[in-house]
Amino acid sequence: MSDDPRRHIRAPQQIKDHNDDLLARRDRGDLPFELPVLTVPGRRSGRPRHTPLTVYATGGERFVVGGFPGADWIVNVRAAGGHATLSTGHDAEPEPVVLVEVPPEQARTVLEAWPEVTPDGVAIMMENGIVTEPTPEALGALTGICPVFRIDPAR
Repeated sequence: MSDDPRRHIRAPQQIKDHNDDLLARRDRGDLPFELPVLTVPGRRSGRPRHTPLTVYATGGERFVVGGFPGADWIVNVRAAGGHATLSTGHDAEPEPVVLVEVPPEQARTVLEAWPEVTPDGVAIMMENGIVTEPTPEALGALTGICPVFRIDPAR
């Protein structure tokens, strides 16, 4: 498989700024919804890095998609051996988790569901050249480009 240039696409600054705003609003308790936040140590600094994510629950399992395949949180998760914490409410106790990158057949199933899970997220992926249309087929074609992680409880 050739090295698809989409593998290296990172979130643009406007997405990082939006995420920072969401995190600040969450900390103040100003969001009208629960915002899942992944916390993982930075691969170089070791300092906690917080990233709001969309969590997809199906069949008793939870998943996250790396919609920007070159995102720092993905590299940090891999460097941390998948170990992180996940919290949903602003006062929620963080849940220790392990993110496990799933095999292609399971990744494809999650990616194909993504347009229904987060239409806004898929629109952002389109705006940034990761996918050309918001269909299950187009998202499924990102298998091997956009990583999919299963969220397991840490043991």
